[in-house]
Amino acid sequence: MRYSTQIKPISYLKANAAEVLDELNQLRKPLIITQNGEAKAVLQDVATYEETQEAMALLRVLALGNQQIAQGVECSTTTIGKQPDGRILGQYGDATSRSVRHQASGFPAAVRAPTWA
Repeated sequence: MRYSTQIKPISYLKANAAEVLDELNQLRKPLIITQNGEAKAVLQDVATYEETQEAMALLRVLALGNQQIAQGVECSTTTIGKQPDGRILGQYGDATSRSVRHQASGFPAAVRAPTWA
């Protein structure tokens, strides 16, 4: 995406705030705000921001999963999604419950289907 058409000085934002917000919501493209000729901020509509945050959260989960796979970490099925600090994947599985194990396959680690032992 080219941002060259989406760069405006802060004075434009001050003078046209309502118009800028309408444009952001309709076009769903970010707007770069400059001050003294330097880029200082990026404005974007709420829906795009939320989508970006959800995508980043998913990427963090995938990266954590890949890291745990590389370390050989297993996760108890009873602890998945129940971590108090908000992590989706648990630590090490316990001996009394089933564990998620990722098998080596032709798929990238991020799309490997777990097998239940």
